[in-house]
Amino acid sequence: MKLAEALQERADLNKKISDLRGRLNQNSLVQEGERPNEDPTVLMQELEAVIARLQQLIKDINLTNCATIVEGRSLTQIIAEKEGAIMRLSAYRALADSASAINYRARGSEIKMIATVNVSELQKTADIISKEIRTLDNLLQFTNWTVDLIEY
Repeated sequence: MKLAEALQERADLNKKISDLRGRLNQNSLVQEGERPNEDPTVLMQELEAVIARLQQLIKDINLTNCATIVEGRSLTQIIAEKEGAIMRLSAYRALADSASAINYRARGSEIKMIATVNVSELQKTADIISKEIRTLDNLLQFTNWTVDLIEY
């Protein structure tokens, strides 16, 4: 199995767990004398099996991410770089949006607000960070489809 396939399965399992939790909640109470649409015991058994599979898959994915070296870095390091870049991009964009907000004054005597940062430079930096994120994401996607999952 390729790492990308394992990541897809992990996403599917997380959705399945969410679905099972909802179905369990829907069938946890019934009126006296009625029967639930689905047997909660069977649903719990299915939930346990899905969680066990997810746990194993997470172990395998994490092991693979740590052991796979691309351009001198582990996939774990590249993922951390991408997450850090996403946080930086969010902060730069929020600051640029805040600093570029239009401030209307009804009269000339009202207080005028001015930006304390260079919005144009912030936008340029945000564009550079966006490109960095795309580059890292492309590297991750390519690697995910070429690397075999290491099974623990």
